[in-house]
Amino acid sequence: MVTPGLVVQGQAAPFSTALRSLVNNPWYSDVRFVVGQEQQEVLEVLTAAVEYGLEELREVWEVKTGLVLLLGIWLCLEFVVKVLDVELVCEALQVAVTFGLGPLQEQCMAFIETHCQEALRTRGFLELSAAALLPLLRSDKLCVDEAELVQAARSWARVGAAVLERPVAEVAAPVVRELRLALLAPTELSALEEQNRQEPFIPVEQIVEAWKCHALRRGAAARGAPCHRRRGTLPRDHHCFLDHPF
Repeated sequence: MVTPGLVVQGQAAPFSTALRSLVNNPWYSDVRFVVGQEQQEVLEVLTAAVEYGLEELREVWEVKTGLVLLLGIWLCLEFVVKVLDVELVCEALQVAVTFGLGPLQEQCMAFIETHCQEALRTRGFLELSAAALLPLLRSDKLCVDEAELVQAARSWARVGAAVLERPVAEVAAPVVRELRLALLAPTELSALEEQNRQEPFIPVEQIVEAWKCHALRRGAAARGAPCHRRRGTLPRDHHCFLDHPF
């Protein structure tokens, strides 16, 4: 066998046989994946399997020392879904969005929609990418009030701004349009407007659109202001004028 800069002398057949004997050999193995009830490193294993195309990790191998499970993509997915909890779910959602794992993303979305208030307080939520946060903010099924969701989105943008060294409004730009400001009461909207003057986060025109919805008392009046009530939206007096109740 000859490659540029490397010469290996000897017969190929015995060398190949020796290498083959190392495959699935429990002795002197370099890497061992252990995934169990401790829930450690499972997402990292899944990420590595997808990123590096380790399709062989999908298979179950039986070796001399007993049954050894090399957990692969589908097995990791199954395990992640079983152990989803508030602390893990946003990290799992990020993996699903990054690598296009549709079934896992659906499971994570359904979990967050039900446990939204708790999930918004996790570190995993603050570390979501804009692409992962966007489908959450578009959901009608979130069990959380809009006022709380606005503050959670602001916290998310602050963290991103600190990490990326960019303005909060710039970080928030890809997702902030999905916040349904027209659902807020006038007093809440006024407070948000004042906070926005001190720390720009939401485009001024988006707040104007929400005020227009209040002034005309019609949900469809402000074309760019989403007015659909979410599952967790708390009732407010002006909601009776909205065209699209949940």
